[in-house]
Amino acid sequence: MPAPRTTLRRGLAAAAALPLLAVALTACGYGSDAEEDDTKNLSAGGEKLSADSVKIGYFPNLTHATALVGIQEGLIAKELGGTSVKPSTFNAGPSEIEALNAGSIDIGFIGPSPSINGYTKSRGQSLRIIGGSASGGVKLVVNPDKIKTLDDLKGKKIATPQLGNTQDVAFLNWISEKGWKVDAQSGKGDVSVVRSDNKVTPDAYKSGSLDGAWVPEPTASKLVAEGGEVLLDESTLWPDDQFVITNIIVSQKFLDAHPDVVEAVLRGTVSTNKWINANPEKAKASANTALEKLSGKALPAEILDPAWESIKITDDPLAATLDAQAQHAVKAGLLDEPDLKGIYDLKPLNKILKAAGEPEVADAGLGVK
Repeated sequence: MPAPRTTLRRGLAAAAALPLLAVALTACGYGSDAEEDDTKNLSAGGEKLSADSVKIGYFPNLTHATALVGIQEGLIAKELGGTSVKPSTFNAGPSEIEALNAGSIDIGFIGPSPSINGYTKSRGQSLRIIGGSASGGVKLVVNPDKIKTLDDLKGKKIATPQLGNTQDVAFLNWISEKGWKVDAQSGKGDVSVVRSDNKVTPDAYKSGSLDGAWVPEPTASKLVAEGGEVLLDESTLWPDDQFVITNIIVSQKFLDAHPDVVEAVLRGTVSTNKWINANPEKAKASANTALEKLSGKALPAEILDPAWESIKITDDPLAATLDAQAQHAVKAGLLDEPDLKGIYDLKPLNKILKAAGEPEVADAGLGVK
């Protein structure tokens, strides 16, 4: 397996957290502690697979709906027979990668930036991306009194969740394509890029210290609830309006030792995604119930509904868009040119999709041999 030739620079390494809508979904900036859910997810009856349990990590975020709903509804546990699910939640990409490396979790739902970072820092030894989960759910929301058009962003203060995170890289790339100049590290330039934790961005916007934000859901919808307006949906910048926001990773060690368990989890995620797309209202309610259990507070309809609408649940990891995001980070000066060949192992997923009569998904030339 070719090892990546270079390492992430400190900007991306420090920030690769892809803070998605964290909060109940805290957008892209995360915290650092994992919380283990004591819920027993053991399918009634059924024989154990090669492992007694599988430890699954995810964020209490809508963009992690596959995990939220799959665990909440028992759809993942159903495929595991007597092997139990032990879920843990995280507020930050780096902490989830650390947990994966330490063996505290075996499989994780996570964004593209921390996936790239974890793979590159381990020289291709620690993880593989084995499936997709979600696309979209990122918007540029602005103060309509100060910003009427995209050209009006020049000279304004726009927040992103974290230096080098997925939304930060996307915004820096958009600025560059406008022909404007911004120093990636400081955020100073034709636009002031303010790195702001998604948990505090709505209050900062409300106070007037921010003119807008390029953020994931539900932070974007929270800003709209404070009077902001959506000026741009990032999905419109991508082919077919799709780009990866959440994918599924596995520890290489766990994949080697327990391929049957990994395949069972993937059967569960495929089943979950199918159920979500067939029952969007029930799935939205299920995800919100899971969020309430994890965060202590459900999302109100005026935030939940538009946030849910902008996220597409998919089995496809949209590998070409992950590669493009990596190149955007290189262009911004936040990432040395990486060798991502081998970051995907989609053979188990494609086996499941083929058996179900569904189209297989592509690895954009970045799969294991």
